[in-house]
Amino acid sequence: MGDLLSLLRFNADSGLIWLDEQRMLLLHTRAFAELRKELLDSLGVERARGLLVRMGFASGQRDGELAIRERRAGMRTEDAFWLGPKLHSLEGAVRVEKVHLELDLARGHFFGEFLWENAWECEAHSADFGYGDDPQCWTQVGYASGYTSAFMGRLVVFREVECRSMGDSRCRIFGQPAEDWKDDRYVDLFRPESIASRLIEFNIGIEKIRTVQPRREHDQTLVGVSPGFRTAFDLLSKAATSAITVLLLGETGVGKEVFARWLHDNGSRSKGPFIAVNCAAIPAELIEAELFGVEKGAYTGAHHARAGRFERASGGTLFLDEVGDLPLSAQVKLLRVLQTGEVERLGSESTLKVDVRIVAATNVDLAMAMQTGKFRSDLFYRLNTFPIRIPPLRERIADIPALVGRFVEKYSALYVKKLRGLSDKAMREVMDHPWPGNIRELENVIERAVLLAPDNGVIEACQLWEGSSSARGGQVSAGGEVIERADDPLDALCDQVLQENIGIASLESRLMQTAMQRAKGNLSQAARLLGITRPQLAYRLKKEGLPEA
Repeated sequence: MGDLLSLLRFNADSGLIWLDEQRMLLLHTRAFAELRKELLDSLGVERARGLLVRMGFASGQRDGELAIRERRAGMRTEDAFWLGPKLHSLEGAVRVEKVHLELDLARGHFFGEFLWENAWECEAHSADFGYGDDPQCWTQVGYASGYTSAFMGRLVVFREVECRSMGDSRCRIFGQPAEDWKDDRYVDLFRPESIASRLIEFNIGIEKIRTVQPRREHDQTLVGVSPGFRTAFDLLSKAATSAITVLLLGETGVGKEVFARWLHDNGSRSKGPFIAVNCAAIPAELIEAELFGVEKGAYTGAHHARAGRFERASGGTLFLDEVGDLPLSAQVKLLRVLQTGEVERLGSESTLKVDVRIVAATNVDLAMAMQTGKFRSDLFYRLNTFPIRIPPLRERIADIPALVGRFVEKYSALYVKKLRGLSDKAMREVMDHPWPGNIRELENVIERAVLLAPDNGVIEACQLWEGSSSARGGQVSAGGEVIERADDPLDALCDQVLQENIGIASLESRLMQTAMQRAKGNLSQAARLLGITRPQLAYRLKKEGLPEA
């Protein structure tokens, strides 16, 4: 990268930026995003896609000429080829990571697989249109194809099979000679086309021209498109139509009560009450009275009879948050209520019939709590009828832009402001933050930033973190010191893989085989275990020559 940087020259006096002998432009990604949006709205998806692919293709060809010159000057073939990904990174488009590369100039053979990080185009698309089911790094795919075609002296076409705009954690592309794709319609995107003549030829009406990009809409209450969120939401949707007891599992701040409210609002009990009780916030000596009610004179200070949460929730839903913190005495009575559907107020000799749906939640490891005697096993098995794990925010990176948009809209209305969202730098820091407090922490950070941001302006990075935490360093202690976030639990695994000299291709192949074995040949279930889509897994199995069943 250092040699490439020496080719980049800025001349403020003349208004020129040079990369070697090519003039460059430094423009805002938001400006490109606005142009991209206008093309989609005006020309429709397919024609806009073709234009952007070919624009990227032309850019890649120019950089390919530089790589060819370096190769002819004596640079190793693969090193010369790698100038393209480095240039793409230097130009601010994307960071490229090689997964697999086969390159033989003499035979004209090429096959490559690469991962992309920090791709500007899918981030811009998601901000404008939301998340969908098709990859959106069109300009970048065009660049990779144009660059490689120039380098190889033949038409090489890349295809994106994973994309952040679809909820994937990273973007993934494959490249090979155009004829190997056996998809003429796709390859035609990389060939010049006269838009005006085609519009006249097909007499496209204005309504069809303005066909907008189809996108996957998230629920109005729950926001998410990431694989982990979709798995949890699919389970939640299945439980909504029944009265089954649901146990929500997840760290503090992941939104367990929001999930519980959605379950209530979208079920048959939506017209009944939704009563929430935080079991950890009520003193142990009062928890039974709060849950089951109390008769007048049951204890000193009980001057009036009072219904408990179970009675108040009859006909609706009772949400027991932090159920893992219930004292053992209350656990016994709770189990009896769940078994009989009857409650007995403190100080009463009679029982009351209640019709309540139970949704429980905890951030405690109940299996461990059972082993230590802090949680009854019979109650656990009663509550664990339909468990749903809500993933932490660090496993839902693809959901962050939509969540940020929701919170900016919410607090802009509350503080009577009009804001244009987050700056690019602020959004990047939000995406990179570990979020130990999960969605609750994100909401608090955005609320503060909305309050600090100027009306009709954008939220900047300094308005996110000042006085609360650093963008990348984790939380702030009570003494004001930044606490470095804990090492990623995958670090040890990665170290072991590297120490054992296990290739990434072998690791991926073994992961797919193991997932297929655990899923007993069910392709959809194996894909869910791997956190990818069924077509993506089928594509990789076919590429590796592995059986799909």
